Amino acid sequence: MSEQSPQQEFSGLRMGKPFGIPVYVSWSWFIVAVFITVMFGPRFQERLPDLDNLAAYAVALVFAVLLYVSVLLHELAHSLLAKGYGLPVRRITLYLLGGVSEIEKEPPTPGKEFMVAAAGPVLSLGLGGLGLAADVYVINSGGIAEVLIWQLWVSNLIVGVFNLLPGLPLDGGRMLRAGVWKLTNSPGSGTVVAAWGGRVLAVGLVVFSIATTLGAGQELALTGLVWPFVLAAFIWLGASQSLRVAKIRARIPRVNARALARRAIPVTAETPLAEALRQAAERGAGAIVVIGHEGEPLAIVHEAAVQATPEHRRPWVNVGSVAKSLEPAMMLAADLAGEPLIDAMREAPGSEYLLVERGGEIYGVLSTADVNRVFTGV
Repeated sequence: MSEQSPQQEFSGLRMGKPFGIPVYVSWSWFIVAVFITVMFGPRFQERLPDLDNLAAYAVALVFAVLLYVSVLLHELAHSLLAKGYGLPVRRITLYLLGGVSEIEKEPPTPGKEFMVAAAGPVLSLGLGGLGLAADVYVINSGGIAEVLIWQLWVSNLIVGVFNLLPGLPLDGGRMLRAGVWKLTNSPGSGTVVAAWGGRVLAVGLVVFSIATTLGAGQELALTGLVWPFVLAAFIWLGASQSLRVAKIRARIPRVNARALARRAIPVTAETPLAEALRQAAERGAGAIVVIGHEGEPLAIVHEAAVQATPEHRRPWVNVGSVAKSLEPAMMLAADLAGEPLIDAMREAPGSEYLLVERGGEIYGVLSTADVNRVFTGV
């Protein structure tokens, strides 16, 4: 199961860096490896009666590893095409339900979105086709190799077809999103349609599993429904997350550095904090910038540090002691807005940024808290 997503917190094992892309294995993979081994061990023993129990489970473990190698190739197809389009790829992670390519920027056009999304399923279907050809024409005399190849090509076929289903967070959902984006010229509309497609798929998966079981005259067993419910929950949560992201992205055009800027007053580092705050209140400013003796900006007074300083101590604390030095990346152009502003803030995370005009004059201070309020609606 494949998904492309923004960066997220992660812990796991780093396995390598093929094509310059870090690959990690989540600790949850070991759970699914045990599950696959236990589930497929008896099947391999049934198809290979000459094997004892231990050997059959060893073959099942090899299958689990090879299956996730296939998943890695699926994710590499996404990531390499994304890199070819100039999109940065943070890493690939293999986890409980498959893999995820963390592509840090969305494709700029619906066509590129469609191609990046389609690359994974095409790779999986291609592996399935190659495995089928090998099973029929090359390795067809029985034995461990043929059984493994048969199971792998069937699994890759299932992975490829399943990921083509038209609902987020599956690849087919991203392809549907690209199509709606192309028709409406609105990526947000594409996300909403594809996310609701994912919710419909999640419900349909559960209903189909129950209906199939009852239609076969069997009793509903919890063990038989665990996997469909897990997949449905994953799809539903992924689709819901996509809807939340779409709502957030719809507010990005409202993010304007000039409109959100706090007026700033310049003071020297030796100025008492109480005096600087008095001047700021007098001039209706919401920020304080520390400047050098030639007027160059050196630091921004940190709002949290000011609030943490007791009022009775502020006359004895100079501004420089509660200011954060300005790095070049923390100085942003005052005319930034929308996606370019968000990208600039993402590249240099901080609580305050100095906004400057093209000529170098100080315009004001942009607080990350003020930007966040645009997205939270507070």
